[in-house]
Amino acid sequence: MKKRARELGISLDGETGTYNAITDVDGVMVGYSTIIKGEPEDYSGMGSNFARTGVTAILPRGRQRSVVYAGRHDLNGNGELTGTHWMDDSGFIHGPIMITNTNSVGIVRDSVTKWMLENKFYHPLVFQGNEIEGSGYFYPVVGETYDGILNDTNGFHVKEHHVMEALENAHGGFIEEGNVGGGTGMVCHEFKGGTGTSSRKLSREDGGYTVGVLVQANHGARKWFTINGIPMGEKLTGADPVYNMAMAKPGTGSIIVVLATDAPVNPIQLSKMCKRVPIGIGKLGSGYENGSGDIFVAFSTANENAFTHTKAVAQILGDHRMDPIYKAVADAVEEAILNALCAAETMEGIQHNKIFALPKEQVAEILSERRR
Repeated sequence: MKKRARELGISLDGETGTYNAITDVDGVMVGYSTIIKGEPEDYSGMGSNFARTGVTAILPRGRQRSVVYAGRHDLNGNGELTGTHWMDDSGFIHGPIMITNTNSVGIVRDSVTKWMLENKFYHPLVFQGNEIEGSGYFYPVVGETYDGILNDTNGFHVKEHHVMEALENAHGGFIEEGNVGGGTGMVCHEFKGGTGTSSRKLSREDGGYTVGVLVQANHGARKWFTINGIPMGEKLTGADPVYNMAMAKPGTGSIIVVLATDAPVNPIQLSKMCKRVPIGIGKLGSGYENGSGDIFVAFSTANENAFTHTKAVAQILGDHRMDPIYKAVADAVEEAILNALCAAETMEGIQHNKIFALPKEQVAEILSERRR
């Protein structure tokens, strides 16, 4: 079993849920399609039989047709999250949230649309009081980060069947981290990055709500990398990335963060939750880079009947009760990124670029020395 951040001795605030994952929010499911093809020698240019990429699917209410209150925030906008205009105007997300690589947003969006239609995972339009099957509008939410350091990203290896696989594989409970799904070919603080997750369970006095986080971590420069206030980027030795092609400056990358909660919060409050995500990112020494797409989206599984064609009644938590939720967001984001780094494994990619796993033994020793 891979060690997660807490098992390395990293000090982290807050009580986690059962799985320390976004799936601790009841009903949330996560699925992956991980695409690994060929060896580095097989890469000879765009379209080679070589890939290190994938797709991640998050179903807010699992197999149940879902429309959930949603909000979002961009720290830096050098990235993509589809469906945001209607999300901003309506306050809802219809259907799954997907994450992939930069060049595969289109195929993922089209494929999840097909899946939603085939599975009647949308609410039809209503005309004169009657639902019109086959007629409706929804805007799938697809985020991305760039995996062109390791993956043949211009080869367009993500296909419709990979999207369907991620959706059909979605489940609750324990979920994998590291080199899986959309996070397969990603880099974080110049170590191997990818998919990470965490959760926080609030005390009974604070409402007993759960906040869950899933990240696709492909961001950050090593020189600023910090754990528990220790400048790890300066202290860690070895594991230097190997680049055999011209590269953008360190920190040019992106992070997609998906927040889930069972707290009865409205779209404005969900957007404010997203505005606390940079606190968690910043504690690890990132969030400064102009070349990064730092894009966050949040949803609430409460108020199941909030979406209606007539009139809805929703329960909304008072703003003065939000402080513990905001802290839970920042704490869980920090841990989710660390969990992605801890789970990710060394990977060799195109042109024999090689990104090494975080040297966890060194991290544990540095933390131990500080406690002495």
